[in-house]
Amino acid sequence: MAHVSDPTFLVLHGLRLKGFAEAEAVANIVGLDTDEVDAVLKELAAGELVLRRDGRISGWALTPGGRERHAALIGPDLQEAGAREVVEEAYRRFLAVNTDLLAVCTAWQLRDVGGEQQVNDHTDADYDRQVIERLVAVHDHVRPVTADLREAMARFGRYGTRLREAVEKVVGGEHDWFTKPMIDSYHTVWFELHEDLLVTLGIERSAEGTS
Repeated sequence: MAHVSDPTFLVLHGLRLKGFAEAEAVANIVGLDTDEVDAVLKELAAGELVLRRDGRISGWALTPGGRERHAALIGPDLQEAGAREVVEEAYRRFLAVNTDLLAVCTAWQLRDVGGEQQVNDHTDADYDRQVIERLVAVHDHVRPVTADLREAMARFGRYGTRLREAVEKVVGGEHDWFTKPMIDSYHTVWFELHEDLLVTLGIERSAEGTS
């Protein structure tokens, strides 16, 4: 049975990963109902652990106190799950395909023309099709990783679904879902999974791969 994290921790964790987001986006990443996230956010706001900004772009963010609370809770959550070895192994397997994903995203945005890198204007359908096939191959390699994480800790459960939905949209011709920021594109979700693994294991991104 997958470990189910406390809802308060999950909301803090979702904001830690998103940085700035509305309740619906937090709910989508951690697998809670939006109404439940709304209720938790109000409680956290009363405790000055989150704050809301309204304007051209509105949403919630952690306060310094909220980041401290999250940092204090994430280790015990992993320990309670008894899943450190599973997450560490998943992280190693994720890194094994991370370089491939980055290369595919670069190939989608830039292409070699006469020995020079140029912005891909997506007028060459055959070239784009080959890059999408490479994305599908990367996805096939990461699927077992997300499945193992989901079986160990329920809060990882949304990544497999979100990645699958993104790659299906790309294959179906909705190419914004490849790398576009501010939506759940494949690259966006991949980046969040990477950050989640780092934060869960207490690894600084700047120190990644140095040990």
